[in-house]
Amino acid sequence: MSEERVIDIGKGGKKNKVPLIVGIVVIAAFAAVAILSSIKIVPAGCTGVVTTFGEVSDTSLTEGLHFVVPFAQKVEVISNKIQIYEATADAVSKDLQAVSTKIAVNYRIRSEASARIFRDIGVDYKDVILMPTVQEGMKSVCAKYNAEQLISQRASVAEEIKTELEAKVNEYGIEIEKFNIVNFDFSKEFNEAIEAKQVAEQNLIKTRTEQNQAIVVAEAEAKKKVIAAEADAKAIKARADAQAAANKTISESLNPSLIQYQTIERWNGVLPKVAGSANPLIAMDIDGESANGQSQSSTPAQTQNSAQ
Repeated sequence: MSEERVIDIGKGGKKNKVPLIVGIVVIAAFAAVAILSSIKIVPAGCTGVVTTFGEVSDTSLTEGLHFVVPFAQKVEVISNKIQIYEATADAVSKDLQAVSTKIAVNYRIRSEASARIFRDIGVDYKDVILMPTVQEGMKSVCAKYNAEQLISQRASVAEEIKTELEAKVNEYGIEIEKFNIVNFDFSKEFNEAIEAKQVAEQNLIKTRTEQNQAIVVAEAEAKKKVIAAEADAKAIKARADAQAAANKTISESLNPSLIQYQTIERWNGVLPKVAGSANPLIAMDIDGESANGQSQSSTPAQTQNSAQ
């Protein structure tokens, strides 16, 4: 009987230890879960919004490791990095052209406004605040420009829309970093009209270019002729000046003896049949004759007159 009692006591001891071990394991697991629940890590570029039993705390957690009350507090991570919002916005231009615009907005949530945005708007702030504001801004600004201005002044239009967006979303703690108009899309009829206008403008530019080229060529030809005429005039003047200088030299070198010598050199020995005494063709003495063809000896008439 003593042996059987020992065996019963041993089995009873094992049965009493099982609940104890289970309790220890449960407590350890609970403690581990509690510890893990109390550790929260906020990623870089984000803010941790703390809620205590659903109530949003005004104090936000910065990036890094933090401890909270397990099971009572939760942390909602709000990104403060630059995010992009892309959408298609429909509007009407000043000249009543339907405009479909693809836009891209770069924005971010200010860290100090994270808790307020989460409490007042929630995590859907992009759809609740940003989207309707962008749509309204597009309609408001596009109505100030006609269709052609929207295309030619795209940068100015985008900057004006950005300014209007900033004025409306700043109060919520949302910053607009950049606003881009990716594309404007108009009706088929308007696109065809724009294309026709561009073709006409290109043709006009081509025609003006050809006309300007023709004018340049004509001016070049005229200038070439003027230069040639001026060169000819200078050549003629040079020849005239040279001839005048030669004539002056010849005139200065002439004297009666030289003229008589040249006349004798070129005379063929034949006396002219008619010659006036006032302007004899040859003025020289030949066989005792004077320059006017009369003999140096007195004629009978001259002798008679002398005697008288």
